[in-house]
Amino acid sequence: MARVIFRWTVLTVMGVFFLLPLIAMVEFSTRDPETWPLLLDWPRLAEEYPALAEGILASLAQAALTSVLMLVLLVPTAIWVRLRLPRLRRVVEFLCLLPLTIPAIVLVVGLAPVYAWVNYLIGGSSLTLVFAYTILVLPYAYRAIDTGLSAIDVRTLAEAARSLGAGWTTVIWRVVLPNIRSAVLSAAFLTVALVLGEFTIASLLHRTNLQVAIEFLGKSSATVSVAVSLTALLLAFALLLVLSLAGSSSKERRS
Repeated sequence: MARVIFRWTVLTVMGVFFLLPLIAMVEFSTRDPETWPLLLDWPRLAEEYPALAEGILASLAQAALTSVLMLVLLVPTAIWVRLRLPRLRRVVEFLCLLPLTIPAIVLVVGLAPVYAWVNYLIGGSSLTLVFAYTILVLPYAYRAIDTGLSAIDVRTLAEAARSLGAGWTTVIWRVVLPNIRSAVLSAAFLTVALVLGEFTIASLLHRTNLQVAIEFLGKSSATVSVAVSLTALLLAFALLLVLSLAGSSSKERRS
């Protein structure tokens, strides 16, 4: 009985802790009745707040490109290390988890000289943040993909496919990848959620994204800024919920 009371007490306290700010954001953003209809009217939003529209489009493009680049780099590498270079697994894991231990502000200090050359060679587009974001999401994406690979017998699948005449490209893309589809989706969802919420690197490198636009908008229209922030939070929550449901259904299918 005491454990049940303790659990419900902890859940209640944590629920209030997380829900109160969201309720306050809803209350504040609805003080102006034109705020939420404005967010649903894209032409009007782009006309009245062009910086916000630019930030939204930039973040969506950054999220999509970062997900693609991360998967193209990380999935074949993780599979190849599992199959052919198992001794390097710990080294690759260490390198992928390293950005998690380095604060974003320190990463910016190291990336600033690199982006000076990026500006010189290909310009100062906000899409160049994709390179920095790919590094930033490596710990989360690697952990998701590595967990998916740990749930299947990669070596047996690869040896069976090779014995039937399949090349390594076929093994990776047509044998192993379909079996870790949920892990790949998890990595992609986590990438999108992180990119949509990133502020420090974009701000210090003087690039545009959703969070930078929200910070700039807060100086002129607080209600719209809070409404957009709430929408971004709900979108990230929805992505994580989809991720959780996909993981649960995958476990049920395996059972």
